[in-house]
Amino acid sequence: MKLKTKDLLTLAELSPKEFEGLINQSIKLKKELKKGGNKPILKNKSLTMIFQKPSTRTRVSFEIGMYQLGGHAVNLSSNDMQLSRGESVEDTAKTLSKYTDCIMARVYEHDLLEKLSKHASVPVINGLSDTFHPCQILADFMTIKEKKKKLKGLKIAWIGDGNNVCNSMIYGAALSGMSMSIATPKGFEPDKEVVKDAKKSTIIELTTDPFTATKNADIVVTDTYSSIHNKDSKRIKKFLPKYQVNSKLMSSAKKNAIFMHCLPAKRNQEVTSQVIDGSQSVVWDEAENRLHSQKALLAALIRA
Repeated sequence: MKLKTKDLLTLAELSPKEFEGLINQSIKLKKELKKGGNKPILKNKSLTMIFQKPSTRTRVSFEIGMYQLGGHAVNLSSNDMQLSRGESVEDTAKTLSKYTDCIMARVYEHDLLEKLSKHASVPVINGLSDTFHPCQILADFMTIKEKKKKLKGLKIAWIGDGNNVCNSMIYGAALSGMSMSIATPKGFEPDKEVVKDAKKSTIIELTTDPFTATKNADIVVTDTYSSIHNKDSKRIKKFLPKYQVNSKLMSSAKKNAIFMHCLPAKRNQEVTSQVIDGSQSVVWDEAENRLHSQKALLAALIRA
């Protein structure tokens, strides 16, 4: 499949049909790999990966994903690049565009991605920024489709911090016809403009009560309270114990509800070990699906 957008920075670039197409293609590529391997549809193609932040799942899934599709990935930390010595983002983007077929960047400030996108002639993928994490949501909705056999009409309950993953999940809900109820402490709500935009297409509810959010939920999701770009330990006190996903909170969702977490998890903070290791947890399938959903994205952008 082909995408109309050159880049993927937020998910808002996609149409509902394109979003559905990526999810379906991700599932197809996963099945194809299990049957003996993916076709080398990106043979002789290259991906340059820029990392300002540490990474496990993002780096491994993108690098192996390119390999499985017949391509090659180059890993660059910010210290490896002339960016660290003052070269502009604009010049970096133009230079890399002469060498590579796609750029994936995992950064702190989302503005850096927008500059890369503006000045690169090749596709730019947001591997995570302080505002959005679209690749995680592609994997999440692929997992939901596998487990629930559909997306439209389901309800997501988000518990905790209205962070970058939450922002992108709101867009995912709007693109797929799912509703979303978000429980955060006051002052930790998701981006207002993202919520306003998504409400044009679906139901997005904001609350401070986790049990209100999880009522009749099909999917319960959380994330860490402190991230790479925000390590203030004092903020954790504003979340615990009220916003912890535990067995009691899960019991207020539907009996067949699934639990999701993008990982890494801080066990017994945002989620108890009993939940993340329990029968309702799909976090390991979710982690695996980063590989397959990103292959679908890479193929759609690089081959477009």
